[in-house]
Amino acid sequence: MNPYSGANFFQFFYLLFKRLISGGIWTPAADEVQLAVLSCCALACGLIGPFLTLKRMSMFANSLSHTVLPGIVIAFLLVSTLWQGRWNDPSVFLLGALFAAVLTAVLTEGLGRLFRLQEDASIGLVFTSLFAIGVALVTLYTRNAHLSVEAIMGNPDALQLSDLRFSALIALFNLLAVALLYRRLLLSAFDESLGRTLGFSAFFSRSALFLITALTCMGAFRAVGALVVLALLVGPYLIARLFCHRVSHLLIWTPLIGILLCSAGVALSRAILSTTGVPLSTSGLIATLIGAAFLLATSFKKLRFLAANH
Repeated sequence: MNPYSGANFFQFFYLLFKRLISGGIWTPAADEVQLAVLSCCALACGLIGPFLTLKRMSMFANSLSHTVLPGIVIAFLLVSTLWQGRWNDPSVFLLGALFAAVLTAVLTEGLGRLFRLQEDASIGLVFTSLFAIGVALVTLYTRNAHLSVEAIMGNPDALQLSDLRFSALIALFNLLAVALLYRRLLLSAFDESLGRTLGFSAFFSRSALFLITALTCMGAFRAVGALVVLALLVGPYLIARLFCHRVSHLLIWTPLIGILLCSAGVALSRAILSTTGVPLSTSGLIATLIGAAFLLATSFKKLRFLAANH
């Protein structure tokens, strides 16, 4: 039986703390796995979200949620033809989506350099083209196939320990990547000309950010879905920058805010289920909380500014 059954919002955290102290957390319940996976995704997204937003490339993550479609369809067609009986293996769809994500990153950077396009223009061109190809492939070859929505959107309300291991690897990879490439990413976000003067390749920095984002999004899409990933990439950063203005501080507060809001989303989902019996989507609640937190933080900032000027 789930130890959090019947718990309200605050009781959820009390029981979580109690199990943590007693050691019961080592036999995790479903809610604990969900919270741990979402926290890892919040950490992974929070480490790259500031750089993406500062470079005005947050739409790149949104484009990935659509451009993975041709990769998934091509993977489906290949395995259904060559390896019959294994076409519904989720790992096959993940490989196809990862290939499409890397292709999106390569084409976005390549078109930007070849035609001297701004990042947002290049992203828009690649996004619409690959998504259109995916829709055409679906229409032509997979009319009678049912591709579950979890192939793209994830399923944050049915996570397993394997998802926790996978999301933890993504978070660790991003932590190491940002630690190793911090100066390059920082100069690329603020002043690529200065970076080139200091001997840093702007092409390498942008390509690294594209690829890290692609790997992060594909891994996180698989576990928690596009809605949560897109919200975690942008929302916590926008909240954190209202109160701190150094990138080093943002890289600490952005993941922490994301983890806090994910924890509140899981607790609220459990409380609503316990009190009303309505199983609301955890991902939808988290995205809603991120939006509400941004509005509250903005209002607080404005009220503080008005009070300081009177």
